[in-house]
This record gives sequence, structure tokens and C-alpha cells, in this order.
Amino acid sequence: MGIELTRIHYENLDARQKENYNFQKISAVLADFGFVSVRLSDDWQGADFIAQHIDGETFLKVQLKSRLAFNRKYKGKNLCVAFPHKGSWYLYRHDALLEIALRNTQIGSSRSWKKNGSYHFPRLTKPLMEKLILKKFRIANLHDLR
Repeated sequence: MGIELTRIHYENLDARQKENYNFQKISAVLADFGFVSVRLSDDWQGADFIAQHIDGETFLKVQLKSRLAFNRKYKGKNLCVAFPHKGSWYLYRHDALLEIALRNTQIGSSRSWKKNGSYHFPRLTKPLMEKLILKKFRIANLHDLR
């Protein structure tokens, strides 16, 4: 006898549930690249989770976001950031993409960056994605996964 399962609707989840959901999704994506992910109960050096590669040598400290975001407090911590966008997952080294963003966008002069040291993009337009070379950081389309 099978178990009856009902799909959930992401938009009906609260913030904590969305973070748990996104952790499970990105963990599945990273597994296809040889990583095992371990969720941290408290941010450690800015990371929400650690991804360990099967080579036993590669470890990624990953901050999970719901959108493209930067924060001054993440600088110099060797953090990666993962976020979903339109059915794909993106993974980038925070400091490297921040450098590109500061050069090619207006975030450095934004009130949010100046006052709070943080900035997130509410939506990603095609021109913005091209300026930031985001296709380079796309790791998986969820529809392509097994």
C-alpha cells in the first residue's frame, strides 16, 4: 500500500519553512556534483551549510538566499552564496561577484549598501544578468535533474 503525498505550494510556506525547503533543493543539486551538504544549526562564519565534495578536500561554506544578494559582513569569509531563480540554481563566490557588481551596477552608491552594508536584487532582468555574467554561475536547471 502506497503513501499518499500531497505537494506543497512554496508561496504558502513561512520564512523558516522556505529556508528548509531551499536547503533540501540545493542539496539535491549539489549531490549531482559530488557534494554532501550538512546544515548548520547556527550560521558559522556566515554559512548556513557546508558542502563537502567526495574528493575529501573541497569544502564550500554556503550562505543560502532566496535571491541574488550581497552583504559587507560576508566579505573576506570565503563564502559561496546559492539562490534559486526561475527554475535554476546559482552558486557564486560572494567576494568575486560582489567585485563585478560594484563595478557594473549602482549598488555601491545605493542607500542600502551605504547605510546597511547589504543589497539584494528584488528581480533579475536580462540586462542585469548579462552585466553580472550570471550564466557563468548557473549550476543547474531543476528540470534537467534526474
